[in-house]
Amino acid sequence: MTIVVERPAPAYTRPRPPHPARPRRAAALTAPPVEPTPPVEPASPTEPAAPRSRFPVVREVGWGAPFSWLARGARDLRAQPWPPLFYGMCFAAMGWLLGVLLRPAPGLMMALTGGFLLVGPFLAMGLYEVARGREAGVPCNLTDSTVAWSRNLMNIAILGIGMGVVLALWARSSMMVIAISFPRQMPSVAVLLEEIAAGRNIGFLAAWFGVGALFATLVFAFAAVAIPLMLDRGTDAITAMLASAVAFGRNLGPMLVWAALIVILVVAGFATFFVGLIVTVPWVGLATWHSYRDLIAPAAAGG
Repeated sequence: MTIVVERPAPAYTRPRPPHPARPRRAAALTAPPVEPTPPVEPASPTEPAAPRSRFPVVREVGWGAPFSWLARGARDLRAQPWPPLFYGMCFAAMGWLLGVLLRPAPGLMMALTGGFLLVGPFLAMGLYEVARGREAGVPCNLTDSTVAWSRNLMNIAILGIGMGVVLALWARSSMMVIAISFPRQMPSVAVLLEEIAAGRNIGFLAAWFGVGALFATLVFAFAAVAIPLMLDRGTDAITAMLASAVAFGRNLGPMLVWAALIVILVVAGFATFFVGLIVTVPWVGLATWHSYRDLIAPAAAGG
């Protein structure tokens, strides 16, 4: 006898739908292919690098340039005598005042009189502004010229302090030379002028003029065009003085001629008891602006 065992039917199970595929990112399908970046070639060592600072471009001038500067300065003075003559009268009045106040101290008077050549470029700032306005076709009145320094006050003050220090050193050196040459008694102004006119005491004259020439050359080299440059472009004091020194060194011959002409005109003003300064100082100041224009290239040319 056979026993048959029947297995129960399996329970009904709901079929699972197939797992949907994940859609691909559209960015991956639409992104453009990335082209390889070509390698950057190093700059050739022979190619000049771009300048980091806009240092003024210094030009060279001929030996006759100083006479051209004086001619243009005289033309400016004739075309606009005021306020240049006002500055000339101020310089003459300053000379008369020093003569009265320092008569008991002839050594100091001589030192400060000689120091006039050292601080002259700084004191003639208003004359540069007059020449600048005339060049631009804009009349410059006295008020505008007296406040020209306010456009670049900090740097002009730095240069002024430097000139003041040099003037103090020159005054001290001058008095030492006079004291060594005249150990017994400090001579009067009349005696000193007599020594200079007669050519006596050659050692004193050589030492005094030699020390003065050293200080004057130093100041002239660093300040010949520094103040006009600072007034015209707002240049800092260090850059302006370096540009002036470069202009002096690159044009040594013409600049020495220019310095000699300045000394001759100023001494002529002193020889007339400061009356001549009324004309010679404005003349030199206006001409100095033209020297700056010839020695320093315009800013559009890379300066």
